[in-house]
Amino acid sequence: MSDARGVRRSRSEEEEESYFVSMADMMVGLLFIFIILLLYFALQFRQTTDTLTGAGQTRTELLRTLERDLKEKGLKVTVDTRTGVLRLPDDILFDTGAYELSPQGQRAVAVVAGELVRVLPCYTDVMSGGPRCMGRMALHRIDSIFIEGHTDRVPLTGGGPVRSNLDLSALRATRTFQAMMAAAGGLPKLVSVNDAERTPIFGVSGYGDTRPVPDRAGSESDVNRRNRRIDLRFLMVTPQGEEDTAFSRSLVAQR
Repeated sequence: MSDARGVRRSRSEEEEESYFVSMADMMVGLLFIFIILLLYFALQFRQTTDTLTGAGQTRTELLRTLERDLKEKGLKVTVDTRTGVLRLPDDILFDTGAYELSPQGQRAVAVVAGELVRVLPCYTDVMSGGPRCMGRMALHRIDSIFIEGHTDRVPLTGGGPVRSNLDLSALRATRTFQAMMAAAGGLPKLVSVNDAERTPIFGVSGYGDTRPVPDRAGSESDVNRRNRRIDLRFLMVTPQGEEDTAFSRSLVAQR
């Protein structure tokens, strides 16, 4: 009888040991899978971070190049590499309260357009028959360039079609856009590719006095002068998956 109990006890202990061994094996397997997933997501995060950092560096280099070349041509511009903005002061484009470009403004916009059509094909896709990149294709591409109109906070007075600073900023941005497209016929051919859809990179927006510049040093008139401006805001393509990765690899191969 005692032998039978001993056999049953031994079998029970073996079953418990086998159960714990199986559980341990399963936990080791789950831990291994977790480590593999963690490494995969860490690699994906690193690749995305590297892509975004590289895109920011490419944008900074592009803005610095445009700033240098435009200043060499006598055009006073500033850049904000943090926000990706090339800034055109209002006083070189428009007369006070006007939304039609002055003769000086027409010339200034033509100079900007000429530089853009020379440089941007290396950072964008181009419709058939459009301008081609004369140098190396940039690894990181431009998604959009927004031509943004801004005003100071001084309210408009009088009648006419422009009844607010928002109206004025939108019309000024629109006139700048139209003048740029007319001055350099290759600009409308520059496109961005998103999900196989080719869309023009240029857009227009007006913000009135809602987005003042951060720099508030100086007198009120100085601050107002800096706020009256046209900004060209450059947005880079963000990583979207295998399609962009394949494109990046093809560009690296070209180098």
